[in-house]
Amino acid sequence: MEKNPEISIVIPLFNENESLKELIKTTQNVMDIHNYDYEIIFIDDGSTDKSWISIKEISKKYKNIFGVSFSKNYGKSQALHAGFEKAKGNFIFTLDADLQDSPHEIPLMHKILLNENLDLISGWKKKRFDSFFFKNMPSKLFNWAARKVSGIKIHDFNCGIKGYRKNVVKNIYVYGEMHRYIPVLAAQQGFTKISEKVVKHQARKYGKTKFGNDRFYKGFLDLITIWFVQKFGKRPMHFFGVWGTIMLILGFGFTLYTGFDKLYLDTSGRLITERPQFFIALTLMLLGSQFFIAGFLGEIILKTQKRTKNYSIAETI
Repeated sequence: MEKNPEISIVIPLFNENESLKELIKTTQNVMDIHNYDYEIIFIDDGSTDKSWISIKEISKKYKNIFGVSFSKNYGKSQALHAGFEKAKGNFIFTLDADLQDSPHEIPLMHKILLNENLDLISGWKKKRFDSFFFKNMPSKLFNWAARKVSGIKIHDFNCGIKGYRKNVVKNIYVYGEMHRYIPVLAAQQGFTKISEKVVKHQARKYGKTKFGNDRFYKGFLDLITIWFVQKFGKRPMHFFGVWGTIMLILGFGFTLYTGFDKLYLDTSGRLITERPQFFIALTLMLLGSQFFIAGFLGEIILKTQKRTKNYSIAETI
């Protein structure tokens, strides 16, 4: 029976050919010095440079280096999901391929995972080499909001270097752009032993960042999604039903008031259909009914859904 490696290193990338040789050499040196049994898995997210060619060449030299190539660019979340599925190690670590995450952090993070019996450990780039106004400030605001919403006390949710026990990554579903919130996804599945370690942030050597400033507002929208799913994901009717009931009660109240006023108080006044209260009542009752329907549909979808991969693999090595 084939023995699983102790550590799997999952590295998603997009057009990082210039960084690959240095990244692999450094990672191998660190792993070999500590005598780890390990594997490295590259997930090429539809690169248009020679990244995949380089990965294939390297994998021919080393039996513990593997790769997955997407047919097009699907995003970091999908790349991580594919890497997690392929990983066989007892512990899985993730690194970004741009050399801003140091493989030298892995041994100590692995030791902390073991000694403190953690499910997940996240890196914290306390000192960064990015623009203060365009990266650092928005990042601090984003992480503050994520801590408040999730209740998870870590400082850098989006740090590329993280370590997990195998059962964590095998039981979470990373979709959309939810890679920023993997600690939250893990906590939702019951893996609540989460900590962090200050890691070194290295300046980018080659190329430029593949993420635009839109990632911040998308991150906040995803945070709202995470909050909603965390609170009402298992029973959507608890959200839609409550608001639907409130609207129906208000609408019914306006209907009673309008009818009573016309029949007993102001019998010679305007027709009911000419009064604004009539349209308020009608709108509220329609909205209330729609909220109830949305709640029912949510419950049906939740019970019948089947998770499918939202990416296409072109080649695997």
